[in-house]
Amino acid sequence: MSMSTSTTHQTAYAADQTLQHIKNKGTLVVATSPDYPPYEFLADTKGKERIVGMDIKVMEKICKDLGVKLKWKSMSYDSLLVAIQTGKADVAIGGINPTAKRRQSVDFSDIYYSGGQAFLINKTDKAKFTSQKQLTNKKIGAQTGTLQYELAKNKIKGSTVKGMDKNTDLVLALKTHKIDALGIEKPSAEAYVKNDPDLAMIPSSYHLNKNEIGAAIAFKKGSTTLETAVNKSIAQIKSKNLTEGYLADAGKYMKVNTNDTSMPHYWKYFAKGIEYTLIISAVSVVLGVALGTLLALMRFAKSKFLHAIAIAYIEFVRGTPLMVQVMFVYFGIGIIVNLPALLSGIIAVSLNSGAYVAEIIRGGINSVSKGQTEASASLGLTKTDTMRYVVLPQALKNIWPALGNEFISLIKESSIVSIIGVTDLIYQLNIVRADTYRGVMPVFVAMMIYFVITFILTRILNFYERKMKHAK
Repeated sequence: MSMSTSTTHQTAYAADQTLQHIKNKGTLVVATSPDYPPYEFLADTKGKERIVGMDIKVMEKICKDLGVKLKWKSMSYDSLLVAIQTGKADVAIGGINPTAKRRQSVDFSDIYYSGGQAFLINKTDKAKFTSQKQLTNKKIGAQTGTLQYELAKNKIKGSTVKGMDKNTDLVLALKTHKIDALGIEKPSAEAYVKNDPDLAMIPSSYHLNKNEIGAAIAFKKGSTTLETAVNKSIAQIKSKNLTEGYLADAGKYMKVNTNDTSMPHYWKYFAKGIEYTLIISAVSVVLGVALGTLLALMRFAKSKFLHAIAIAYIEFVRGTPLMVQVMFVYFGIGIIVNLPALLSGIIAVSLNSGAYVAEIIRGGINSVSKGQTEASASLGLTKTDTMRYVVLPQALKNIWPALGNEFISLIKESSIVSIIGVTDLIYQLNIVRADTYRGVMPVFVAMMIYFVITFILTRILNFYERKMKHAK
């Protein structure tokens, strides 16, 4: 290192206050995706659900050395680095490989564990696939955005790489023969093989850059002081070989999780998911109807300005995916205002629903005969009173079925909030799949729960629709 480079580094180190900021607030916020045993996963201990695994022990050691409390923030794996960049978390951990591409966006600590790479295959294919060589021209699965995805894409000739957000989905794809093999970290592969008799593991023969092999902790760019302090703890972890003990401890929890993989045993997980799904849906329905009504009235307003705002909003929301809207509210607006994941999910779903409800209400208002408004005017009613007492009540009868469909769709579409770590039904479903190594049954249970919820809601909506039809 030249003298000028060293001086620049020291200046950056002196200017960076990341570590001091962490110590001042007394907490280190860590983003993770707890569906990746043995690195991080959820375990039911003494009736309480908590995140456990090797990475959790690593962070506990680091926080103890820093003298701060550890605070976890759960979200999908592909949102971890975004959480760092937008300030939702101080650091991210989750078996993250510090690839050169990722280093362009975030900084990384020293590697704290190198487990190696492997492939999961079906046990019935064990004679067919004995090494990576036999995977040429085959279908390879890998988690989207991971090192395993890039390796399979670039280093296995003729392969077709199928990416998915969750390893649990990839394992299901493997077991149903949608893919021939799954590229995965060796410790996770070993965990699956140990707990699923239908799977086997074969080694990889990748020749990798040593700086990209293994797991590291991610930081926001320029977090020099925090990174240096964390690396001191990592040096101790490596010198004392503490990760072996951390893995052994994770194995104990994995054994507890797989002692009883029946769905009734995980009823608390599903119950919590139902609770959050209903909360999000109920609040979003109320806010969505209120916003939709306002937007619909704005479209009928004489003011061209209000009319233009309503149209622009409706077209923009209807023209962009809900998932993107959820991520924008949580991460984008979160740069200015640090909104909790649940509140961000409710806001995003409500704003989305409002645009669709507005069009439903507009259609209902247009369906009311013009003669009704003319009759109201002849009776001396103002336009506001005509809309309130004559048009809207009649429009409600016409739009009730469409409005009911929107309510039902909202319950199902609210599942998208799981990507930002809201513990709704889909989020809990993926946790159960990761913990039990069962791919299909948790999906079936969640599907039936959604059916029951929507079936009950449909019957309630039909009851009120019949009452409206018979009302004089």
